[in-house]
Amino acid sequence: MHTYLPQPAPDVMLSHMEENKKRTELKISGMSCAICATIIEKSILSLEGISNAQVNLGTETVIIEYDSTKLTLTDIEKAVTDAGYKVINEEVNLKIGGMTCAMCVKTIENALVRLDGIVSANINLGTQKAYVTYNPGIITVSEMKKAIEDAGYEYLGIEGGDTEDLEEIARENDLRKKRNRFIVGFAIGIPLMILMHLSVDFPVSMMAYFMLVVSTPAFVYVSHPIFIAAYRALKNRNLNMDVMYSMGIGVAFISSIMGTFEFVLTRDFLFYDTAVILASFLTIGRYLEAKAKGKTSQAIKKLMGLQPKTAAVIRDNNEIKIPIEDLLIGDIVIVKPGEKIPVDGPVVDGESYVDESMITGEPIPVLKKKSDNLVGGTLNKNSIIRFEARKVGKDTVLSRIIRLVEEAQGSRPPVQRIADRAVSYFIPVVLAIAILCFIFWYFISGETLLFALTTLITILVVACPCALGLATPTAVTVGIGRGAELGVLIKNGEALEISEKLTTIVFDKTGTLTQGKPDVTDIVGTGIDDKELLRMAASVEANSQHPLAEAVVLRAEEMGIEIEQSEDFDTFEGKGVVAKVEGKEVLVGNRALVSEKNISYPEDFEKEIFKLEDGGKTAILIAKDGEICGMIAIADKLKEWTKDAIKEFKEMKYDVIMITGDNARTADRVAEQIGIKDVFSEVLPQDKAGVVKGLQKSGKVVAFVGDGINDAPALAQADVGIAIGSGTDVAIETGEIVLMKDDLMDCVCAVQLSKKVMSRIKQNIFWAFAYNMALIPVASGVLYPFFRITFRPELAGLAMAMSSVTVVTLSLMLKGYVPPVKKRIETR
Repeated sequence: MHTYLPQPAPDVMLSHMEENKKRTELKISGMSCAICATIIEKSILSLEGISNAQVNLGTETVIIEYDSTKLTLTDIEKAVTDAGYKVINEEVNLKIGGMTCAMCVKTIENALVRLDGIVSANINLGTQKAYVTYNPGIITVSEMKKAIEDAGYEYLGIEGGDTEDLEEIARENDLRKKRNRFIVGFAIGIPLMILMHLSVDFPVSMMAYFMLVVSTPAFVYVSHPIFIAAYRALKNRNLNMDVMYSMGIGVAFISSIMGTFEFVLTRDFLFYDTAVILASFLTIGRYLEAKAKGKTSQAIKKLMGLQPKTAAVIRDNNEIKIPIEDLLIGDIVIVKPGEKIPVDGPVVDGESYVDESMITGEPIPVLKKKSDNLVGGTLNKNSIIRFEARKVGKDTVLSRIIRLVEEAQGSRPPVQRIADRAVSYFIPVVLAIAILCFIFWYFISGETLLFALTTLITILVVACPCALGLATPTAVTVGIGRGAELGVLIKNGEALEISEKLTTIVFDKTGTLTQGKPDVTDIVGTGIDDKELLRMAASVEANSQHPLAEAVVLRAEEMGIEIEQSEDFDTFEGKGVVAKVEGKEVLVGNRALVSEKNISYPEDFEKEIFKLEDGGKTAILIAKDGEICGMIAIADKLKEWTKDAIKEFKEMKYDVIMITGDNARTADRVAEQIGIKDVFSEVLPQDKAGVVKGLQKSGKVVAFVGDGINDAPALAQADVGIAIGSGTDVAIETGEIVLMKDDLMDCVCAVQLSKKVMSRIKQNIFWAFAYNMALIPVASGVLYPFFRITFRPELAGLAMAMSSVTVVTLSLMLKGYVPPVKKRIETR
């Protein structure tokens, strides 16, 4: 450990440095020795502005003092990662109220990322959440809360905390206030509009003063949230739609006041009814949008609703009921019939059928007995069981699924870059168009000031990028939530976009296309008794965890054969194993291993191997002291829906490929049974990723489907990794898509869902652009010279509201989406 101190500096410089000096602690992973500590220290100290860096190898932390005017925390983290190590940060999901458009997202993101200690902040407009990665040694959640509130938005708490009721109450209050405002606005604005268009024999001045008195309280009540939001946006140096709306309705109302008192303008400029109705339309648009957005995360709420609030446990020999958050690892939990299982753990007493459909999608309850694992959120059906709490809180399967879905809903697919880029230029462009149109109609074309002013107001109101900001996040949120309901966990938005572009689906064979539970079908001894052959093979295979080895051992146990202890066990990956049994060297493996050991066998024996392999069986050869003494044939049954799933993919025009470690003859036979023509056989586990890479180099976009454990490298290499889970054993950390059930039809379902969500995102973006592209020119007055058609500001407000409602409604329609493959299964 080394300490580096700064050189003395003049008093003035020291006082300046003290003012800007900050001290932080970073958690580092990847350190293994004192050299690592030295490397990290040197890397950090090479940065300008670092005054001290101390690495503690024991706690795997580094304490840093630095000048915040010369570098940021991000610069320091980059120095650590460039040195080959990783900085460990924490993540928190914050619930936020009051967001209405894409510029609100940008405002909050800017407010958060400006805070020292924030690594990244990703805001989801659809779910009203901020996904923040931060350094807890520098910044706290309370500081984030202050930044959010200072930016003019409402902090509703931390996701996962007890904030669901608070969030719902805040949403209902907000909806009620919006509803009251637009009701008052229309109740005042519509009569004023009717009065304006009736030929009533009142003096114009009396009419103007009457409208001023009646409309002012209603206008202030309805529009003040818009003006406050605009002020906050400008205060944070952001241009958002509230600024434009404020300009539109503000110009309308101020022009009316000026016309009333005949200050610059005449009494022709009475927009009181327009200002009130326009503010009401803007409010009703926000109301409908907020109400619809509240429905986007119902899938998450359903998942959260699966977990009970309390649990019955045994403590001090007494049964007591405690809040679920007080459960400890090791607690003995009692679950009665009809109750939900609170957390994960193995059964220690009792037997009962448990309905796991809410997690796995399997409709038939599963019998759970001693040592069987229970999953939190599932339903105990018919008997009292006791189990030991092994995973609690955020470590339970249900919590991990919820966290996975939330993170995925907060992610942004690359297609959103189009919308993000468009929004950043949109408002300045629209402001320029509005001003240029005003100048053109009034100063160049010679139209009345009233006409030019109406055009300016209409453009400011009709041009709304809110729909563009909602197009992607609402569709991703609803689509991924729907996937969770279907038992398909999509881990990020990028997986959705890539899934739409897939050309090739590669399947691992064992455990994916087949059941993964091989069974011994034939025992063929040459000069040795079949039982003796099986005894020798099982004695060696008892040391292995390979599925084929387990099949051999299981058959020996079923036949009552005593398995001997073996010595000097050695494994040859993808080929077989060798060990000594009763002093004799016994080899159990495939032909590649036998050939490698220079062991020969007669031609008749080879014909028997071919015969078994032609039947789709895997032949395991057994040799004792260098001489072949027989073989054992093993077959793995296809899964129920394998053939149907492959047929579906082929009908969808995908290239379907099987990859396996089996020999070519066996592999070809299995592939033939399920309708696959392209096969990669005799591929070692570590080489599967290489096969995927080769396909990608040839221009194919590849999805790899595997069990998520043995196939991790290939899953990671593929453009989209699809990991097949099996109920409680879900490989959540592997692949971009996780299937909760061990069912290949869900693989088809995942791809179809991805294509549907991406299609809906593109639809949303189209409609968001279409509204603006169609209505901005009309609002600008392009039809006026030819058809004398103009666009009223009130209609512009209605169109703006409908653009956002259209996009959110299209996204919400995904909640009822049923993949075509599911429909076909249900009709069979």
